[in-house]
Amino acid sequence: MSFSVERLRRIALAAALLVLGLAALTTAPKVYAQEAAPAAAPAAAPAAPAPAAGGHEAPPSDESFIWWVIKTSGSIGLFLLILSIYFVSTVSKLFVDMRPEKVMPPEIVEESKALVEKRDFKGVYNLVKADNSAYSKIVTAGLHEMGAGVSEARGAMERTAEVITAENEKRISMLAVLGSLGPMIGLLGTLQGMIGAFSVIARSDTQIKASEVAGEISKALLLTFEGVMLSIPAIYFFAVFRNRITVLGANALLAADELIGKLANAVRQRPAGGGAPAAAPASPAQ
Repeated sequence: MSFSVERLRRIALAAALLVLGLAALTTAPKVYAQEAAPAAAPAAAPAAPAPAAGGHEAPPSDESFIWWVIKTSGSIGLFLLILSIYFVSTVSKLFVDMRPEKVMPPEIVEESKALVEKRDFKGVYNLVKADNSAYSKIVTAGLHEMGAGVSEARGAMERTAEVITAENEKRISMLAVLGSLGPMIGLLGTLQGMIGAFSVIARSDTQIKASEVAGEISKALLLTFEGVMLSIPAIYFFAVFRNRITVLGANALLAADELIGKLANAVRQRPAGGGAPAAAPASPAQ
C-alpha cells in the first residue's frame, strides 16, 4: 500500500510537470501570431476597414498548435522526443523493479526465518538459491561462507550487497546522462534558431521581416524549453532512484544479516551429541 501511495505521488508530480510544460508552450503560438499579424496589417489596411473590427488575419492562427510544434521543432525536436520516450520507459521499468517487494520478497523472508527456527539449513539454502531477489543473493553468499565463520559470512554478504548496488546504479546512470544531455541539445536548437534569426536580418536590405525573425526566435526558445523539460524530470528521478537503491540495499543487507545471526545461534544451541546440525551450514557450499 505504501508503494501505491508513493507511486501515485510520483505520477502526480510528473503530470504536474507535463501540464506546466504544456501551459508554457501554449503561450508561444499566441506570441507568434501577434508578431505575424502586425506585419500583415499595413498591407490589409487600404483594402477595407473590416480587419480592424475583426482582429488579425487568419493564416498563423489557423495553423494547428501541434503541427506548429512539430514543424518548429524539426529534427532536433524529433531526437528529443525519442529521448523522452526512452526516459519514460526507463523510469517505468525502474519503478517496477526497485520495489521493496522485489528486492526483499516478504514470503521469502518469512519462510527463511521459519526454516531456520526448524533448523532446516539445507531448506534455507535451497529456498534462497532458487530466488533471484537481492535479499536471496546476499543470503546465499553468506551461507557459502558460513562454514568459515560468521564474520566471513557477513563480509561476503557486504561484498555481494555492494556489487548489487553498483549494478543498480549503473541502470540509473542513463537518467543522469539525460539530465545533462537535454539542455545541451536544447542549446543546439537555440543556436540554430538564433543563427536563422540573424540571417534573416542580414538578408533584409531595406525592411526586416518581423514574422520570419519571430519564427526563428520562437524555434530557438521552443527547443530550449523541450531540452529543459527533458532534463528536469531526469535529474529528479535520478536522485529518487539513487536514494531508493541505497535504502533498499541497506534493508536487504540488514535482513540477511539478521537471518545469518539466527542461523548461527541455532547452530550453537544444537542438542548435545547432534553433529548433523553443526555441519548443515557448510553443506550448501558443497
